[in-house]
Amino acid sequence: MTADPHGATMGPTSPPARLAISLWDFSWYVRTGPGEPFADLDAAFARAVDLGYNAVRICAMPFLLFRSGIDTTALRLEPVGGGYASRVRWYDLERPTVIDARAHLLDFFRAADRHGVSVIVSSWEYQQSPAFADDPAWYEALHAVDPDQRLTVLGEAQADLVDFLAEHDLAHTIALVEPHNEVQAGHLTAGLPGVEDAVIELRGRLEAGIAAFRARHPEVPCGPNYAQVPVGSMRGLPANATVLVFHPYVYGVLDELIEEFALRGDPADFPQERADAELLRPGAPRLADWAPPPESEWKRRASIVGHAEIYVHDWCDPEKFDRRLYDRYGAHRIAMARELRDWIDVAADHAARLGVPLVFGEGWVGYTPRDGRFEEGPVGAQICRDAVAHSVRVGVWGSLVCSNAAPHHAMWADEALQRECNALLLEGRHR
Repeated sequence: MTADPHGATMGPTSPPARLAISLWDFSWYVRTGPGEPFADLDAAFARAVDLGYNAVRICAMPFLLFRSGIDTTALRLEPVGGGYASRVRWYDLERPTVIDARAHLLDFFRAADRHGVSVIVSSWEYQQSPAFADDPAWYEALHAVDPDQRLTVLGEAQADLVDFLAEHDLAHTIALVEPHNEVQAGHLTAGLPGVEDAVIELRGRLEAGIAAFRARHPEVPCGPNYAQVPVGSMRGLPANATVLVFHPYVYGVLDELIEEFALRGDPADFPQERADAELLRPGAPRLADWAPPPESEWKRRASIVGHAEIYVHDWCDPEKFDRRLYDRYGAHRIAMARELRDWIDVAADHAARLGVPLVFGEGWVGYTPRDGRFEEGPVGAQICRDAVAHSVRVGVWGSLVCSNAAPHHAMWADEALQRECNALLLEGRHR
């Protein structure tokens, strides 16, 4: 065993001293059909390496593969249906596909190994992944698990995954394991009292899940993954984590839009007429009339993205959406810059307190429509540069250009920005 510069104990083949991460989430298996971004895994990895990445972060579907009991030799994956969410970032599958899930997982890790890319293993299963299946069996199996046991079962499933990869001499490709993505923002919080913040109330469940994994694979760094940086609840961080992962999405100007149009509130509060005038394309249906087909209604329950937010992302005029962000950005610019810096500093401080490496797995502005270009434009690109510079300043183990810098997003075409940020991240210098 060896120790990396950040204090984590590694296996015989250690991951790089710093990880330049591209977020491939669940897209690497749901978007595998002809013409989709991950139809050719070798091509995707080669492109990532060319742009300066040495790590990818994925949903490895561990519960489905190792704890669900479902036959995955012909796993059928598909869009939500009826055009619903077809213009929503991460949801815009173009066609159905069928994979042998375990075989596809091995293909993925073998390709990663061939290209010298490390993998951050996570799960989106209690957030979105099952919504792309053609039947609810995966979703139902997940929700049949008692909420108090879900993170423990996930920890065991991730340990099963490491065992499976070890059988095929591929475990060395794993950089770290997260029991689940954004633990406080999904169905892992079911049954909690709701008296304190979910980060605090989840601590016991998280520690049990991490303990279950570490009992079998103490050599692999394992720790929680949090949406944003929960600065008011950091006392809820699990004491047995051996890595910390945060998502510093600062929102700011985007938050203003979300609040004004009730995108994450009660659909009854959605201001339809105002949205028609200020955000939507001509001919957009009413929110009340927009839904997946009845046979796909369960898919909405399998996803945490709200109905109004999907509707606006589906039917907005992207230029109107972006223009609104640009028009109002000036009032938020200083606060967003300070929050980004402060959150990164707070995350680094707590990682140092616990003596574990720090990773930023997602960030920086927030969830924008698929065809919007605010984060890819001049303002967003500078936020990416600033965030990477802050990441280097605090000595992160891993960070990323932006959540949208991946094969299934438009930013993938911005070679210059990605090469610049990855060079700064890995080498501490601008190109």
